[in-house]
Amino acid sequence: MAWIALKLTDRRLHNVLGLALAWALSAGLAHGQAMGLPALGDGESISLSAERQLGDRIARELFRDPDYLEDAVLDEYIQQLWAPLVRAAVARGELSAELQERFAWRILLGRDRSVNAFALPGGYLGVHLGLMAVVSTADELASVLAHELSHVTQRHIARGISDQSKMTPWLVGSMILGAMAASKNPQAAQALIVGGQAAAIQTQLSYTRDMEREADRVGYGILVDAGYDPGGFVSMFAKLQQAAGLNDSGAFPYLRSHPLTTERMADMQARQQLNASLPRPLPDMAHAMLAARARVLSQSGPDALKAWTQGPASLAATASAADRAAALYAASLSHLLLRDAEGTSRHLQSLSALVQSHRHLPSHAAAQRWLHLLEAEVAQRQEKPALAVQVLTKENQGQRLLRPELMALSQVLQQLPEHPLWPSVKAQLREVVRQTPLDAQAWDRLSGLLTVQGQTLAAMRAAGEAQAARLDWPGAIDRFRAAQEAALAGRLQPGEHIEASIVDVRLRHARERLRALQPPDR
Repeated sequence: MAWIALKLTDRRLHNVLGLALAWALSAGLAHGQAMGLPALGDGESISLSAERQLGDRIARELFRDPDYLEDAVLDEYIQQLWAPLVRAAVARGELSAELQERFAWRILLGRDRSVNAFALPGGYLGVHLGLMAVVSTADELASVLAHELSHVTQRHIARGISDQSKMTPWLVGSMILGAMAASKNPQAAQALIVGGQAAAIQTQLSYTRDMEREADRVGYGILVDAGYDPGGFVSMFAKLQQAAGLNDSGAFPYLRSHPLTTERMADMQARQQLNASLPRPLPDMAHAMLAARARVLSQSGPDALKAWTQGPASLAATASAADRAAALYAASLSHLLLRDAEGTSRHLQSLSALVQSHRHLPSHAAAQRWLHLLEAEVAQRQEKPALAVQVLTKENQGQRLLRPELMALSQVLQQLPEHPLWPSVKAQLREVVRQTPLDAQAWDRLSGLLTVQGQTLAAMRAAGEAQAARLDWPGAIDRFRAAQEAALAGRLQPGEHIEASIVDVRLRHARERLRALQPPDR
């Protein structure tokens, strides 16, 4: 889960600043004794709890931003790359059990075409779609994730805060939020800097050179141990160097928070020589298709979509299979978003034929799966739910569905209330939210199914859980309270008394979390 700067409006940036930093000043970071937290600038790293709380306050605004994206296909791809890195970090002793337990470790995707990924306090991670779109291989994307994971495991944010002995909590928050604003609007970033401290903040937008070298070193080791091609580090550096040589038009904000140096690049190239015997993977069809999805979703205005539809026609005759797959995927999805059924069908058929003709490639199975998910998305958007179900289940007969298929199928089944797959899909959704209770999208899908079945209390509770997972405590309280009122009114179905008791507990918890966001009286 790379760490993301989601694009925020100036108003929302000020909201984040007010919530996060007002709390920081009066709720613990400036009054550490009251909450058992260290004060900033006391020469020691802030506690894990304090860092997590600050991260929660910033992240809850990111969840509410219009550019926050929940896309099951891209989410799973990032998770597939992320999981081996985490396992490698644990095996190497870089990621402690305490840090695993106390931090959020949540991925946020942002619909922003800029190339960016960075950390927020408390283990919130994110990736701009622009980063996913520009990398040529999964190894390049994994190299960014490994680098960012290392910033977390080495607690560079906390160390950076504690190193600034004269920095107030306001400046700490301005530093974090200013870096986020700078991804799209450097002027907005400067506007957030309070007390005329522009120069001081600007120097803090980047990690220190020592921290960057440490993240490179640790991240490289994690990448290799996770089984990725370490050349991804070098080739990603080459992309960033090219952008830096062009004076960075603003499309590469990653360069500002992670500045390149000749020393860093030389170090990576030297490390790469030690692994020169490893085979170098070529861009594969499956990665190219998802990179195309990221490009379209990050630039989905009518003019951009029309441009994507022309991609296949503009390809050179010598274009690789991966490049052709990317162009056809982007054209199919763009036609779909433009509601052009004929264009969607034409390019989707061409994409299907291309994938089928490359069964010999190692990435064929993954490419076939992404194709089927796109076909199901087309069927669902074109109001052909039965066809969508057929596509989603033809290779999963009697098997447990993977998350993207489950999210898609549970949405489609809301249009088919009598379908025999209902019990199985609902049971699988319940298992997902039991294992990962912060999966907001799964809670939403479960709520939708329960609503169709008339299970009002359970549906409202699931809707409340979805909002709680997004840290929207007022929204969660509203839905839990509605469920509680329904239970008190006696509108319970058989077996819902336990559900009503859970609602009471969750409502109290949500109210406690909301109160914790308010700074205590001085």
